[in-house]
Amino acid sequence: MTEEPVPHWPGRPIDVGDHQVYVRSTPGDGEPAHKEAALCVHGLAGSSRNWTDLMDLLRPRLACDALDLPGFGDSPPRPDGRYSIAAFAQTVAALIEHRNRGPVHLIASSLGGAVAVNLAAARPDLVRTLTLISPALPASRPGRDEAEFALLGLPRLGPRLLRRYEALPPQNRVADVITTCYHDPARFPPARFATEVTELARRDTLPYATAALAGSVRALTAEFFRRAGWRDARRITAPALVLYGSHDRVVDPRMAGRAARAFAGARIVVLPRTGHLAHMEHPAQVAAEIDVLLAGIPGPARRLMVGQDGVHEARSVP
Repeated sequence: MTEEPVPHWPGRPIDVGDHQVYVRSTPGDGEPAHKEAALCVHGLAGSSRNWTDLMDLLRPRLACDALDLPGFGDSPPRPDGRYSIAAFAQTVAALIEHRNRGPVHLIASSLGGAVAVNLAAARPDLVRTLTLISPALPASRPGRDEAEFALLGLPRLGPRLLRRYEALPPQNRVADVITTCYHDPARFPPARFATEVTELARRDTLPYATAALAGSVRALTAEFFRRAGWRDARRITAPALVLYGSHDRVVDPRMAGRAARAFAGARIVVLPRTGHLAHMEHPAQVAAEIDVLLAGIPGPARRLMVGQDGVHEARSVP
């Protein structure tokens, strides 16, 4: 008998200046007052639901929030219509300040990783530790996939291509995302598949859904060409953990080598048999790595890299 997955955490809209974001939280009533705050930021076309299992595993230690970025999940767009990395970072910063819980343990995936790098570099006072899962930072040599991705960001062609994709049945699109982002798609809980199909069908009715996706693709493409993410990474002072999946089809796991050079003193780990969404495919392993980060183990960080001969220890980087 298949075990039922953890129900998605309840949420509510929260005002952050001139707009709202939808935030899901692990239950706070009766929790120890000493728990520190964590905030999870999803990737492109994701939502706060992506963090359900990891938040459950972190509950004994952290009071976890997960937001829907503007235009995604249950969050409306920003009134200015901006979908840039900097605009998303401003929203996340405003949420942290609104919650008034001090600096947070910031945990982010893919597009959210680019947002978190921007925020941690610009506002170190808001970030206690930084965990990045397959962050969407520019590759040294963009490949065919990156070139095709960039087409989606073109002002006229991008929305047309997205509308053609959106014409496919929602269940086909959800299955395609799972196949692309999981090393083993069978690990996606069947009980959640129907939820995601229903949510995608709902998003198809929203007037801003295509604009949100196209705008975010444009923002990522602009960041790839500007390469600002890697410059920001060198400015980050918070203790950091950067995770990659050995079988990630979206972000090349060999980027772990560049991350080891860019993030000073960070712990860099490549998880075996893992795709793009490590926090969803292997949440227990991600939680264990975050525990290591929070424990503040002294001495040089253990750096795991992936090469043609598999996952192995990397040399220490000053």
